[in-house]
Amino acid sequence: MGTIDPAFIQSLEQRPDLHLPTVAGGVPLIDLSLSGGGRTLEQLASEVGDACRTWGFFQVINHGVPSELRARLEAAAKEFYDLPVEEKRKVKRDEVNPMGYHDSEHTKNVRDWKEVFDFVVKDPTLIPASPDPDEKELRELINQWPQQPRGFRDVCEEYAREVEKLAYRLLELISISLGLPPDRFHGYFNEQQTTFMRLNHYPPCPDPTLALGVGPHKDGGALTVLAQDSVGGLQVRRTSDGKWIPIEPVPGAYIINLGNCMQVWTNDAYISAEHRAVVNTQKERFSIPFFFFPGHHVFVSPLDDLTDDRNPPRYQPFKWGTFFATRNRSDYKKLQVENIQIKHFKKGQVGS
Repeated sequence: MGTIDPAFIQSLEQRPDLHLPTVAGGVPLIDLSLSGGGRTLEQLASEVGDACRTWGFFQVINHGVPSELRARLEAAAKEFYDLPVEEKRKVKRDEVNPMGYHDSEHTKNVRDWKEVFDFVVKDPTLIPASPDPDEKELRELINQWPQQPRGFRDVCEEYAREVEKLAYRLLELISISLGLPPDRFHGYFNEQQTTFMRLNHYPPCPDPTLALGVGPHKDGGALTVLAQDSVGGLQVRRTSDGKWIPIEPVPGAYIINLGNCMQVWTNDAYISAEHRAVVNTQKERFSIPFFFFPGHHVFVSPLDDLTDDRNPPRYQPFKWGTFFATRNRSDYKKLQVENIQIKHFKKGQVGS
């Protein structure tokens, strides 16, 4: 094993076990097709709801995203990451705009063994200019597109449009599973949604027992649609016993996980699960998450439809744009709120 920069070294309790066994009956695999299977829409929604309640994670097949398009994006991502670092840094994110290339990502103040390229799905996207919840000024997030590889922007934007369709479909299935109208969540995404996509690249690591591709965290938004390659490395912490469970790659499938917003909206009926990515010494790994985020103006709180005197709201409202702006500030590490969790919005833990 080689040596690695101490900035990447995880604390003893966070260092990964690289030999976790495959678990029978792990994260559910759900077929989204209704044709010829004899299932009703309600039965499909029930499967999704069970996965959201138990795991906060599931995989989907027959999802409608063209495999050819995904293959083109994966090829473009590899071509981009194969460029010299000085070429990639021509679109490096900065203090003003967190979109673009970045090779110093941190999770809980430990550097992740990866490099990323981010772009907002709606360009430009508006977010608050500062994390101050009373701040009225907005600023634009504008994408930075590299000149190489050729056609990179086009395939990214085309792919994002197709995955967005899947995200809305999943949102509707989740809503039906809760006994709500299919479009119950749509209003949170109609205007100025802050959805963005990320191209992750995890190079081979000289000592994967010390580092992580991305440290343990929970996603902030509504849900994430993730394409992972055949190398694998994603793990979810099972809520029933706290054990880390590998999510085995399924050819052509997407991994879906809920974010903090969905846990708050459902008042803890559905969970946002902690997850991480391990690396290896032999193979580079790629993954492409689509982070489905609401509009900057949305106040996130438990839905009235799902709360009453017997099930009172467990969270206080928080403004999504303020939360998003805080997470994406360049001085985020200094603020030490990079992985702020929804527990901070539990009743009684913050001011009304």
